[in-house]
Amino acid sequence: MRIALAQTDCALGEVAENIDHAREQIKQAADQGADLVVFPELSLHGYHLGALKRDCSIEASDPRLLELSLLGPDVLVGFHEHTSLRAYNTSATYADGALRHAHRKLYLPNYLAWEERKHVSPGQSLRAYELTKSPSGGRGATLVCNDAWQPVLPWLAVQDGAEVLFVPTNSAASLDPEAMDTEVYWDTLLSYTARMLQCWVVFVNRVGNELGAAFWGGSRVVDPRGMVVAQEPKWEPALVTVDIDPSEARRQRRAVPLVAEARLGLIDREVRRLIDEGGDS
Repeated sequence: MRIALAQTDCALGEVAENIDHAREQIKQAADQGADLVVFPELSLHGYHLGALKRDCSIEASDPRLLELSLLGPDVLVGFHEHTSLRAYNTSATYADGALRHAHRKLYLPNYLAWEERKHVSPGQSLRAYELTKSPSGGRGATLVCNDAWQPVLPWLAVQDGAEVLFVPTNSAASLDPEAMDTEVYWDTLLSYTARMLQCWVVFVNRVGNELGAAFWGGSRVVDPRGMVVAQEPKWEPALVTVDIDPSEARRQRRAVPLVAEARLGLIDREVRRLIDEGGDS
């Protein structure tokens, strides 16, 4: 399965312009034989939603999004979604002109410079889905940025059958790297997740500057042994295609059954106990 990592910048609030740019990226990826093009978090809207003077959120079924997947490859793209009551930070997968799966970001950072809870609601579910254009079959799951920092979420996605974790991200350079260097955190997290959960990890980060935030890129693919097999440059746009085989995750899991012995009943009992004892539900 050939995946294109669309490491892009975007114009804050300029949805039509950003869709046009995404269309050009998809056409280039199609010329390179891509089966799936993955864009960063909120790639159609920009990150600082609170700075917008008008509501430019869109529905997941917007015809312009459906049309993107008629250009050849499947498309995973991030946007500010609205429903009748709420708004979400959503990354959705489209194939052959149809919406296949929408993941609404579950864990919204609301500290330091990040104020996502002011502008969107947290999602309520995590599901794996079929990789429709993978010759060897397989399932994927989407974890938007901070979702991947919650140890239980990648584990849950893998237990639901995911062999490929897609991590669209808006990660900016740290203002105080001595206290928390986000690039180093991501380096460790991505390799650890891939190795210990025996899955492919496809990390696609944004580039560019937006209202003081400098997004650093560094998109990459990590194999089920935790090895980086392809990486894009930092700070500049790029479009790189990478061939992966989801069945490699299955082979690794059979050889070393780290995730097969999950003991879900044990986990369920202990989580219920913690909730009953006053834990955060």
